[in-house]
Amino acid sequence: MGARAAGLARGDPAARRERRLTVPSLAADLQVLLPKLRGRLVADAPLKDITWFRVGGAAEVLYTPADEADLAYFMAHVPAEVPIFTIGLCSNLLVRDGGIRGVVVRLGRGFGEIEVLDRTRIRAGTAVPDVKVARASADAGIAGLSFYRGIPGGIGGALRMNAGAHGSETKDVLLSARAVDRTGRVHELSNADMGFTYRRSAVPQDWIFTSATFEGTRGEPEDIVRAMDEVAAYREKHQPIKERTGGSTFKNPPDNSAWKLVDAAGCRGLRVGGAMVSEMHCNFLINDRQASAEDIERLGETVRARVRAATGIELQWEIVRVGDALPGHVVGVALVEEHAP
Repeated sequence: MGARAAGLARGDPAARRERRLTVPSLAADLQVLLPKLRGRLVADAPLKDITWFRVGGAAEVLYTPADEADLAYFMAHVPAEVPIFTIGLCSNLLVRDGGIRGVVVRLGRGFGEIEVLDRTRIRAGTAVPDVKVARASADAGIAGLSFYRGIPGGIGGALRMNAGAHGSETKDVLLSARAVDRTGRVHELSNADMGFTYRRSAVPQDWIFTSATFEGTRGEPEDIVRAMDEVAAYREKHQPIKERTGGSTFKNPPDNSAWKLVDAAGCRGLRVGGAMVSEMHCNFLINDRQASAEDIERLGETVRARVRAATGIELQWEIVRVGDALPGHVVGVALVEEHAP
């Protein structure tokens, strides 16, 4: 083991300072510290082409585990001071322009299987897109999961955020989930263990979900497909699904709708730089003119400020924002004078 890697392993501040001098150093250190790692480590990995917004900086290190055992090995042996952040399909994620320090974990093929267990249950890896779970359930005659057709994300994100649409949520259909904690221990979680509330679960943020088992009811495949088609048609008619967007931007306040508040505050079509509030559905922000992540976040904060001024209601972000701003830039600040649409 090299001196820098040894220092990293024991938490030596000098080693950490040296590591920060060059971006690839952390990846090199991890290769030495984790000789049995089977997954892939990539230094200075661009995230802009992964996120649905098509904005953001690079990951200092991007790690793609081979499977659950490889992930558990990584989590058990990576030094505690190394930050870890997990991403999925990035449909509901805004990566800031300065990128993400530490290790970004992205689950891939090793977490992409779907298995029909019996007449009402189906298991999926957390890298599986929600829509594929809906389709596999329909093919198997399992009703109750068609709402996943309208959620543009993956199963890992659905577990983390209790994703839902059209009156149903993940908590309504989840039987159990598996997750790896920061020490590498694998947990089997029941629905009750998840601590689901509106658009969140209570599972520690540094646990990484690996699979989920869902339970529906028996149904006719034709009826289930018809319900899925209705969900898809609704999305196409009412949401800017063909734009570079991150889905619903703000959570619905109790007994209210975020889009109605945004619209009433006069924000439909509002623009900051290359980012705009969707004309079709004003709870969606769009990158339509080569926006930066800063443009998108400042637009969101400006919308929040306008809604707060008009109604007294504090909208909460549903989109997850992560990473650092570029030097000299400030995040989370609304414009005093907004640009006109």
